[in-house]
Amino acid sequence: MRIAIVQFPGSNCERETMLAVQRAGMEPVEFLWNQPRELLRDFAGYIIVGGFSYEDRARSGAIAALDPVMSVIREQSELGKPVLGICNGAQILVEAGFVPGLAGNKIGMALTDNKRMSQGQVLGAGFYNAWVHMRLTDDFQYNAFTRYLTPKNILEVPVAHAEGRFVIPLGLLMEMQHQGLGLFQYCDFDGNIIDEFPTNPNGSVNNIAAVTNKAGNVMAMMPHPERTSQGDAIFQSMRDYIHSGHAGSVRPLDYVPRPDDIKPFHLQKNAYELIIDMIITDNEAMSVQTALNHLGIPAQIKRQVHWEIECDSPDVFEKIIQSGVLFNDRKEMMVSSLDIKAQYQTSFLVRPKEDIIGQQKTQMLEHHFGIAGIRALKHGVLWNVSSTQAQADISEHVIQSHILFNPYAHDCYYY
Repeated sequence: MRIAIVQFPGSNCERETMLAVQRAGMEPVEFLWNQPRELLRDFAGYIIVGGFSYEDRARSGAIAALDPVMSVIREQSELGKPVLGICNGAQILVEAGFVPGLAGNKIGMALTDNKRMSQGQVLGAGFYNAWVHMRLTDDFQYNAFTRYLTPKNILEVPVAHAEGRFVIPLGLLMEMQHQGLGLFQYCDFDGNIIDEFPTNPNGSVNNIAAVTNKAGNVMAMMPHPERTSQGDAIFQSMRDYIHSGHAGSVRPLDYVPRPDDIKPFHLQKNAYELIIDMIITDNEAMSVQTALNHLGIPAQIKRQVHWEIECDSPDVFEKIIQSGVLFNDRKEMMVSSLDIKAQYQTSFLVRPKEDIIGQQKTQMLEHHFGIAGIRALKHGVLWNVSSTQAQADISEHVIQSHILFNPYAHDCYYY
């Protein structure tokens, strides 16, 4: 029973995953993204390992989700074969639309920036590495990964991620809850579901730690069950699912996502605009451009940091600039928006729906630099797009790829 251990550039959890697969009595086989993808059809199941594929450029999982390897894994998953994505693997499955499994493989949710919350306060964001507890939800789906577990089994497992917070629209969340697809939840030592840090380590809606599709043969899990023997039951269940036969059919959920709503950007009245360009090579923009080119989209990409600053006076704005908090003048520089609009065919401003970076920078400027009069800092990224082919308007193709933004975690504007 051969299981493909799928790795992309930046994956780093293959050894722990292979050992867990071996403990369950299966044969792990390393499979790299640049091997002939047709060979994937010969495997009984697939595990997309954790790590930092493509250095999390654009956002975690976004570039790997577009890799041709994923099209073959999708094809095999639709035959009922099991697919498990762990941590970065989970992010890839979400960005590729494998879970929760909507019609047309549309993206229906996001895994985005951690938000450690307690009593209504944000205690922290960014990367978090700790041991946590999780269990099956009370109305869990009996599927390829749950045969040896019940909600009474409290598993202690590690988490190690920066973008592990499930964001799910309410209508979809209700359908998933009804079918038990929000499969695992973060809990305390006694199994209580408490939506506070540290029980909920990243602010996931409904304490969700893992989700599955309707057929139950694809699971995206943020904690690392492969790093502890307590997670062995998941791999043993996967083994027995393969032995007993696959799901009869893989059907989509009923939920229909709203279309992308991209509006023109308008700077707030009395607000200041700050655009930051890289002096050094921007590998993130290069990776996004390469991924689009591999999809047949002849794009040239340039990335810039965008700040909209609402403050009381020009003096406050100047103090913010001089603080060095918003950019590093040794590798970045301020540029004019007029240069951008003259040079590029289309520019998109992408902003997080919950701007944790803007909140953190505001707190730093106020508390550490004593700058008063800041009303709001709004952080975003400008993606400047032009075509390598004369007269080709590729903006719609770029939007449809979803490489620049996830509509459940970000707002996107025409700049």
